[in-house]
Amino acid sequence: MRYRLPHPLVLLLGGVVVAVVLTWILPAGSYQRRTDAATGRDVVIPGTYARVDSSPVGPMGALLAVPRGIVSGADVMLTILFVGGAFALLDATGALGRLVGSLVGRTKRPRTVVVFVSLAFATLGALENMHEEIVALVAVLLRLSTGLGFGAITALAMSVGAAVVGAAFGPTNPFQTGIALRFAEMPALSQPGLRLGLLVAAVAVWIAWTLAMTSRDEAPAATGDAAPPAPATGRDALLLSMVLLPFIPYVIGVLRFDWGFNELSGLFLVAAFAVGLTSGRNLSETAIDFLKAMQGMLAAALFVGVARGISVALSDGQVLDTIVHGLAAPLASVPRALAGALMIPMHALLHIPVPSVSGQAVLTMPIMAPLSDLLGLSRDAAVIAYQTGAGLMDMITPTNGALLAMLLAAGVSYGRWLTFAIPGALLVSLVGLAGILLAG
Repeated sequence: MRYRLPHPLVLLLGGVVVAVVLTWILPAGSYQRRTDAATGRDVVIPGTYARVDSSPVGPMGALLAVPRGIVSGADVMLTILFVGGAFALLDATGALGRLVGSLVGRTKRPRTVVVFVSLAFATLGALENMHEEIVALVAVLLRLSTGLGFGAITALAMSVGAAVVGAAFGPTNPFQTGIALRFAEMPALSQPGLRLGLLVAAVAVWIAWTLAMTSRDEAPAATGDAAPPAPATGRDALLLSMVLLPFIPYVIGVLRFDWGFNELSGLFLVAAFAVGLTSGRNLSETAIDFLKAMQGMLAAALFVGVARGISVALSDGQVLDTIVHGLAAPLASVPRALAGALMIPMHALLHIPVPSVSGQAVLTMPIMAPLSDLLGLSRDAAVIAYQTGAGLMDMITPTNGALLAMLLAAGVSYGRWLTFAIPGALLVSLVGLAGILLAG
């Protein structure tokens, strides 16, 4: 009998239970912190870890961890609802189906389309850490992949997989490289040539892995006599441009004005009404259809909130710093080259209880940067290890609610995705390992 992993919601709720149990098993401990004036974040002070009084999470705290996690992730959840609702409303007009049908009907090189789509998502990942927004695009990506003759794994590989790789190695990604360099007390763009080279190499390796596996990911056999899609119209292209347009000011806002998910949600709220009105609906009809469109994204948004409950439980029990200390301390007693390599799995393991890449950078880099000094490693190497371990883990960790939402939308089990993603991530991690060696 073949074992199947439980439903994503059950998996995440199980993660909350495990986190609560750990607060009873692990000793409580904490680092001292200071407030960073530029970001307003509380930053760990290296060398200050100390045991504190035990504060295990009780039954009521366990029950409240999920609602509190949902509250803390409200901005991300709203983004998923608004972005997803806008794309679902566009799909309801029939424009997406006609546009994808026209693209598939004209292309004679389906693998070339996979390359260009992967490059597009890798670029967005490198620029603004694109991740949760992809939940809304799964339906159209599935349609595109199927039309090209491939399956759901290819749809996910050329979107979330490529975006994760681009985000992990993007030299200017403000939510990973940028914030890690800042809290490692490094220049904003340290060793730009090396970092750009790592990005190109990592994306190339991921695309090569995706293309190599497309032969094993054939589209499901068509049932019945499907009618050919109607030809796309100029209005279809206009509707699509209305939904894509918000990404332009958002990327600029992220890079220049410290924008976040709330700004993106606001832009897509406007875009959704623009799509509805342009498609011939009035204001009330647009509002009704927009609400219907968001219903399909509710589970995806909920996964993100439940995943946040894991971090809430660990923080309440004051064992999160204990986990960080327990993973980082042994590195000080191993040879330099081995310590640099071991930083990658250390960050990967830590990314399970800390699924936020920016949160992990703030938590770990003030510790790992001075540790790299003691080991004789450059701080660039410590940052690259974080990018490789934490960044690539975004496509694997079961505590990533957005990833589980994408898998659910694509109809791909978590186990099946791991079979594809883990070997690919390991290949890409070799690029990161080379970067650590080259950075000194």
